[in-house]
Amino acid sequence: MAQPFAGTSAPPAADLNGSTPVESGSGPEVARRLREQNAQIARLAGGLAHEIRNPLSTLSLNLDLLAEDFQEAETPRERRAGARIERLKHEARRLQDILENFLRFARLQDLKPREADLNEVLEELCDFYEPQASTRGVTVRTHFAADLPRIPLDADAFKQAVLNLMLNAEHAMPDGGELMLTTRRDGPFVALDVVDTGCGMPEDVCSQIFEPFFSTRKGGTGLGLPTTRNIIEAHGGRIDIQSVPGRGSRFSIRLPAARPSS
Repeated sequence: MAQPFAGTSAPPAADLNGSTPVESGSGPEVARRLREQNAQIARLAGGLAHEIRNPLSTLSLNLDLLAEDFQEAETPRERRAGARIERLKHEARRLQDILENFLRFARLQDLKPREADLNEVLEELCDFYEPQASTRGVTVRTHFAADLPRIPLDADAFKQAVLNLMLNAEHAMPDGGELMLTTRRDGPFVALDVVDTGCGMPEDVCSQIFEPFFSTRKGGTGLGLPTTRNIIEAHGGRIDIQSVPGRGSRFSIRLPAARPSS
């Protein structure tokens, strides 16, 4: 089992309206308030997406058609034009990705939690991710506590939240490394630690990683980790980060266990 990191825990990130929330994920009340705060943002995001998506799709389609005209470029001028078109196509795809990631972040999903076995959900996710990890030289190790209580969980949303953490760890280990997922009981909560042996982060970066659009990775949208935080808090949970430069990072998630049926 991985040893704890001697780092500092990042404070809760500011909401989109600029206010700093109370301690991340204090329970059902926080989840309710989070849904209310995001409802208006979701409506605005939907309208924004509609206004952007249509002309962006038209732009992408015409760039594809234009690229076909330059597939058999003969002159240097035509080859330069073809290269510029390919760059524009790349940027259009990047804008589409940013738009989709923003919608995923702003439109807090209508969660449908059901009592679930956290270990089983994580095993399914690891089975899905391990083939990609092996191509990146990343070894996935799991340490799942037995007899964990079941928890209210929207499995699909939660898998997306944890996958974001796994991809973040992968980017922090460009030369390969180890990714460890550990579950445990923590009082009335069930906890998940996602630990990597990557490059780690200084304290000033840790304090900003849950802020929308903050990214240290070239080409990153800065929405993966904020989306993860939103999903965790919508489940009434919380997420914290500890990191040491040169050693790696640990993301710790705590989720409330299901109440025993009377």
